[in-house]
Amino acid sequence: MKIGLSFSRCMLDIYKGHVDSHDVLVIIARTDFDPHNDDQWKSIWNGYGGGGTFGNLFSNPEWMSIPAEEEEQFRHIVLEMYDAGLIHQPRKFGAHPSRRPEIWLEAVLPSSELEHNQAAKKAWDNFQTIAGLTNVSLDKEYK
Repeated sequence: MKIGLSFSRCMLDIYKGHVDSHDVLVIIARTDFDPHNDDQWKSIWNGYGGGGTFGNLFSNPEWMSIPAEEEEQFRHIVLEMYDAGLIHQPRKFGAHPSRRPEIWLEAVLPSSELEHNQAAKKAWDNFQTIAGLTNVSLDKEYK
């Protein structure tokens, strides 16, 4: 499972297929908006440079590569994540987190929990197989 630390960069990864939305535990965003609100959505879309817009002074133009004609498809992905409760916005509660250089963190269950959750165990075992192919193993750290 993944924990995202950037709304714009995480949504772009999901849109491009680099991350499966089903692998996301939560995205901790620095935003404060409702994607169902057309005005707020347009502000976010333009703010991140969606459709080749120029963005604004407070956001990086992360979405400039997304064509304008794909805005509704992209918004649909955002709405699915939002409606599933996978986008946490601390600014809605008065917090003002800083931008992190990391985009994704891996959430790992302790081995004792893996024994009780067969789906998580299978996913962890598959991850370990793939990690072994790239000489990256977290197994020792979490057992």
